[in-house]
Amino acid sequence: MSMLDKLKGLLKGHEDQARQGVEKAGDMVDKKTGNKYSSQVDQVQEKLNDQLGGGTRPSNEQQ
Repeated sequence: MSMLDKLKGLLKGHEDQARQGVEKAGDMVDKKTGNKYSSQVDQVQEKLNDQLGGGTRPSNEQQ
């Protein structure tokens, strides 16, 4: 069993909370870097959300 499979198992049933954590972490990185890498951060956030099952962003996201 890969590490990703183990993480998916731990997050089962808590996907929304995990997505919110991904978004908060990305927002923190954007803030610390002055949005210098925002496009790369967004790509990583999308890939992580896809891995969590469904690439939708939380509804409270401000764009």
